[in-house]
Amino acid sequence: MIEVNNLSKNYGAKTVVNNLSFTVEKGEVLGFLGPNGAGKSTTMRMVTGFISPTKGDARICGVSVVDDPKRAKSHIGYLPESAPLYDDMTVVDFLKFCASMRGLRGNTGKAAIRSVLETCFLENVARQSISTLSKGYRHRTCLAQALLHDPDILILDEPTDGLDPNQKHEVRQLIARLGETKAILFSTHILEEVDAACTRAVIIDQGKIVADGTPAELKKQSDTNSLHDLFRSLTTKEVE
Repeated sequence: MIEVNNLSKNYGAKTVVNNLSFTVEKGEVLGFLGPNGAGKSTTMRMVTGFISPTKGDARICGVSVVDDPKRAKSHIGYLPESAPLYDDMTVVDFLKFCASMRGLRGNTGKAAIRSVLETCFLENVARQSISTLSKGYRHRTCLAQALLHDPDILILDEPTDGLDPNQKHEVRQLIARLGETKAILFSTHILEEVDAACTRAVIIDQGKIVADGTPAELKKQSDTNSLHDLFRSLTTKEVE
């Protein structure tokens, strides 16, 4: 479903992502772990076609992001880091706008909006102005737009960032449930999310993959059977 091949990104002399290759299959939730500045967001922006790679490619459901970005993006639901919202819109109006951008109109669009309102627990704030929403509800609204077209692939950049513990629990459960039928790639630096939502995890540091495996496999790589200890031993200090 997601196939990343030798993906690299340079900014001048600085290499931010260095020759990454990995896959994510249907029914798999891959946690993309790393300290701040490791290259997580840059990788996800390349996989979604938001920025172009310096080298390499990503294929989404067999479609090249480099050669056929529009068709590749049609398979993706993307939640970027700090996703923007239109504060003067209501939740339902924002979703109507996003649905129209996806070509979902008429009864098809209405059904899609009803579905994501229910999936993301937004029904009680559907007519509320986005400017009045709590951070948790704003986050759910951003996630809802990524789900509108029922994509095969979900790419989520720090999907629980800034949420309180109850909200994080809800989002993790939702990701795990969606991962039963979709291929999901989500970045995080919160290691508890690996056990809570992931079937597999990749740890990157300075733009390179330093570990790849199931949560149980990764823990076995640590002398203390601790993902936290493994993460600390494999990654450098934060650079941002």
